[in-house]
Amino acid sequence: MTILVPMSQEEFIAFAAEAVPAYAADKVAAGQWHQAEALDLARKSFEKLLPQGLQTVNHHLFTLYDRTNQADVGVLWIEVQKRAGKQVAFVNDISIKPEFQRKGHAKRALTALESLAGSLGLSGISLHVFGHNKSAQALYDSLGYRPTNVLMFKPIEDTSA
Repeated sequence: MTILVPMSQEEFIAFAAEAVPAYAADKVAAGQWHQAEALDLARKSFEKLLPQGLQTVNHHLFTLYDRTNQADVGVLWIEVQKRAGKQVAFVNDISIKPEFQRKGHAKRALTALESLAGSLGLSGISLHVFGHNKSAQALYDSLGYRPTNVLMFKPIEDTSA
């Protein structure tokens, strides 16, 4: 069973050390940032979203704990936001450690998040998924998430030379 456990300061420091470069890599893979600037941009984005770290208002960070294996298997970070006049949970990050992937932890964590969101009086859960992350898209679809916006991009070869 995968449960949400409030993140400790030590866990937060480890999370930040992994999340910033991972976000930078995703933005590069999505074609949104250049490799040379990605790490700096990711760090600035992280600091802007969490200026007080774990104490940042309306942000909730969790360690995903597997009771069966008695192991930390990943992290979940949500932000309470206002959407269409209602409060919702926005998933800023969910990640499962590689050795625990494809074992249902993300699905169980998102299901636990539904219960938490309801207990916080939130009316829904929103998230962003990179276009290249087809397995995450399939997971979210299986849990009843539906696209609200779709951005598309087609690279064009520079023929000006």
